[in-house]
Amino acid sequence: MGFGNVFFTLIITLSVALITYNILISANASLKQELPGPSRSSIVDPVIKMPVEKSRKYGSNAEKRLFHTAVTASDSVYNTWQCRVMYYWFKKHKNGPNSEMGGFTRILHSGKPDKYMDEIPTFIAQPLPAGTDQGYIVLNRPWAFVQWLQKADIKEDYILMAEPDHIIVKPIPNLSKDGLGAAFPFFYIEPKKYESVLRKYFPEEKGPITNIDPIGNSPVIVGKDSLKRIAPTWMNVSLAMKKDPETDKAFGWVLEMYAYAVSSAFHGVGNILYKDFMIQPPWDTEVGNKFIIHYTYGCDYDMQGKLTYGKIGEWRFDKRSFDTVAPPRNLPLPPPGVSESVVTLVKMVNEATANIPNWGS
Repeated sequence: MGFGNVFFTLIITLSVALITYNILISANASLKQELPGPSRSSIVDPVIKMPVEKSRKYGSNAEKRLFHTAVTASDSVYNTWQCRVMYYWFKKHKNGPNSEMGGFTRILHSGKPDKYMDEIPTFIAQPLPAGTDQGYIVLNRPWAFVQWLQKADIKEDYILMAEPDHIIVKPIPNLSKDGLGAAFPFFYIEPKKYESVLRKYFPEEKGPITNIDPIGNSPVIVGKDSLKRIAPTWMNVSLAMKKDPETDKAFGWVLEMYAYAVSSAFHGVGNILYKDFMIQPPWDTEVGNKFIIHYTYGCDYDMQGKLTYGKIGEWRFDKRSFDTVAPPRNLPLPPPGVSESVVTLVKMVNEATANIPNWGS
């Protein structure tokens, strides 16, 4: 066990030491591709809706481009109940119409098994050495992906990186194509605004700053071979950003998201930006044709169905209310007038908890 800790510490140390070399000296430094970006005036708005591919046939698996869904998580109660709900809905939609969903893995970066190994397919990853994350536990995500991609036998050629607080609303096809990833655009990821900071990690010879897409690492569907190239750089850049006071202050809790966006661009992997990939209640009020509900924000309402964001409502659903204990079965539904997205979210959580054995144990 002591040797293992020394080994992982050595790997991290060497990776961080090589970050400058990886960024400034690249065999692909002269590679130039015209890839979708957030603000190129020469192309049509790259934020597009679900592609209409009427010619695609969904028969045998041989005709499909299956992707493997991977979710990183700690062994906390908070992450665990979310993963259980997420996996319930994954299983329900996996074999639905137009689905190209393949296998599923919870990448557990606690370094040891938990009691849900038989319920959820799980890969055990080692956490970063103590103190490396500086209290920013999300830094374990890229390191966990590096380990999984190196050691796991992944059958599919594509990966969907998802999160515990994602609920799959309907079967997901493979949205990536032509060597491009498929990603959700986040309004708060603004590469142009932070160009001076990002140039520390994305030098000018790699291209314009608009090559960095306004994305995080999730949800993203990307080719497995592309992710194998991106993941070590993502880990290196995340650690380097966290160690740099200017970058850490600029990006805060979304630092690791910027690190992935930079690393994807660094390796020449552009992304098609899909607004319809997911919704985030309560701001997005309708489910529509979206694929994922991301319940990152608290939902607070009065009993007349009016949003009281910033103030605890008479009715509320906030995942943070259940950080040390799983939510009970049969949560109360929102009052009349609350948006469809929030009602759907609570109903889906309730269905999952009603059907998952030993819920709350």
